[in-house]
Amino acid sequence: MLGLTIESSCDETSVAILEDGRNVRANIVATQIDIHKMYGGVVPEIASREHISSISQVVEEALQVAKINFSDLDYIGVTYGPGLIGALLVGVSYAKALAYSLNIPIVPTHHIEGHIAANYITHKDLEPEFLALVVSGGHSHLIHVKDYTDFEVIGKTRDDAVGEAFDKVARTLGLGYPGGPEVSKRASEGKPTYSLPKTKFDNLDFSFSGIKTAVINIAHKEGSNLRVNDMCASFENTVCEELVDNTMKAMNILNLNKVVLAGGVSANLHLRHLLSNEAKKMGYECFVPDLKYCTDNAAMIGSAAYYNFISGKKYNIEDKLDLNAVANLNIGK
Repeated sequence: MLGLTIESSCDETSVAILEDGRNVRANIVATQIDIHKMYGGVVPEIASREHISSISQVVEEALQVAKINFSDLDYIGVTYGPGLIGALLVGVSYAKALAYSLNIPIVPTHHIEGHIAANYITHKDLEPEFLALVVSGGHSHLIHVKDYTDFEVIGKTRDDAVGEAFDKVARTLGLGYPGGPEVSKRASEGKPTYSLPKTKFDNLDFSFSGIKTAVINIAHKEGSNLRVNDMCASFENTVCEELVDNTMKAMNILNLNKVVLAGGVSANLHLRHLLSNEAKKMGYECFVPDLKYCTDNAAMIGSAAYYNFISGKKYNIEDKLDLNAVANLNIGK
């Protein structure tokens, strides 16, 4: 079963071809990081134009790498939300046209489901049920994955997502974009000597606006005396501890034995090590995706699309000509 999948939710134009949901035949990513770096963040209008310029070329390259033709495809998968609406529309429109011209089904797929499914590519024997900690620029979710297409959000951020907090802290400290890798790089050269707050709720929700504000206040107070490397280490350590603390609490509540890390921030080495170590202490299995599948890519969407396809969440394109992008698409119940 071969599927071609398109991902264009933010600033990566990516096309992948997967066989049976876990065998990646091609995964092409055209990144826009260098373009947006001069603005200190993603400019939605520019991102949309770059997707339009890149998508046909990326599709052709994926077919060449996979050594197949359009006629070999069984379905087209596409991210239809959440994300930047203009960027999403480029991928959705292209996918609809391609599915219509080939007369094959289209499989609309949730971006966060894709991040979770990245682990199915890395870990061929991984199967639900498990808990997923999904951490990215726009999301900080604890998701109970009951089956391949059955999700329940049991905890989420009430304000900033963790990746967003990394970017804002990086901007405050005068570091580059994207902020996450820059903060982590400096953190590896510092020590967590600053005391920063953790926000605790009665449930499993997160909050990162408090720690972000604390970093800003300390940075303004200390000025040129601020120990930037130590602040990065303090911020990274505190945020990762908060994420892992809630994850371990959720594992105990749900009585699960498998935990999965997903999302762009899953590339953070400190978080990967901390989660793995805590899971091992508690006797849980811990799964993390290969680094190349952490940030946005179409292979992860392709894996999720495959499980939607075989579960019946597919559509003849004639029935889905009105398929639209949904910027704030929710996941689960």
